[in-house]
Amino acid sequence: MGPEVFREVAGFGKEAAVKKTILLSLVLFLGAAGCGYTTHAYVSKTGYKRIYIAPFANKVDTTSEFSEGRKFKTYYPLLENKITNAVVDRYIFDGSLKVSKEEEADLILRGMLVNYRRDSLRNSTADTPEEYRITIIVNITLVEVSTKKVIWEKPGFSGESTYFTTGQFTKSESQALEDACKDLARRIVELTVEAW
Repeated sequence: MGPEVFREVAGFGKEAAVKKTILLSLVLFLGAAGCGYTTHAYVSKTGYKRIYIAPFANKVDTTSEFSEGRKFKTYYPLLENKITNAVVDRYIFDGSLKVSKEEEADLILRGMLVNYRRDSLRNSTADTPEEYRITIIVNITLVEVSTKKVIWEKPGFSGESTYFTTGQFTKSESQALEDACKDLARRIVELTVEAW
């Protein structure tokens, strides 16, 4: 068996080489073109480059009566600051809009914390809670600075997280609260960069 026969049997003939070259070129072209999803192109079409995140205000009425076995609404101290920081961090992470000072911004995001809920999801046989859901509810508004036009307004917008009080997936309420703030921030940023 000569070398020419071996090349043809092994797929090294001229036709096979051409096919492999075309296939390799196609793979490289698709890889270079990119098939990923991004919102950066969408944000750049709007012309908005900078956003100012106003500090979230705390409007939780802790004196009003509440149901579910509690006399008053639950509140977590300085939660509005945690929300503001999580939203700023998420915009920085996303990179679609640059966080800036109010006087340099194209957009202003204003928000207020209106409710913080901790609901029992699962109880043990002794009727003690084993799993909770934390829900952070805010009212948010996005305003275009140059025209003072409200781009969108979302009352009752929420982020949430769950945590277990026992077992291998045990998490503290403060850890779950951080996760809920991150979830809320992620949803706010997605709404901002994708909803225009």
